[in-house]
Amino acid sequence: MKTQRMFKVADFLQPADGEPVRSVITESADAVIVAWHVKPGQRISAHVHPEGQDTWTIISGRGEYQVAATGDSTPIVSGDVVVAHRNEVHGVYNNGSEPLVFVSVVSPAASGFEPL
Repeated sequence: MKTQRMFKVADFLQPADGEPVRSVITESADAVIVAWHVKPGQRISAHVHPEGQDTWTIISGRGEYQVAATGDSTPIVSGDVVVAHRNEVHGVYNNGSEPLVFVSVVSPAASGFEPL
C-alpha cells in the first residue's frame, strides 16, 4: 500500500470565526502535520507538548509568537520557522491585517498537549 506523500496546504485551511481550526493534513506515529488559518485578532492559546516538539513554518501573514508563560512574545512573519522544544511554551496572536497561515509539525504524534 502506497502512502500519500504530497499535500496542498490550501486544501486543508479552514477559516473560522471564534477559535482557529486545527486541520490535520496527515498523521503517523512519527508526527502529526497540521494546517492553521488564524484570522486577524484570533489567538492560539499558550500551551506545551510535554513529550515532543512543535515546529511551525509560516506561509503568510504575521503574528506575535508567545515564548513564555509570562506572555513574552516575539514577532513572526512569512518565511519564518519557529521551534518549541519539549515543554517550551508557545502560542500565537495574529496582530496583523491578513490571515496568519502556517504549518505545524508535532513530533512525535503522541507528544501530548497541555494548555497553560
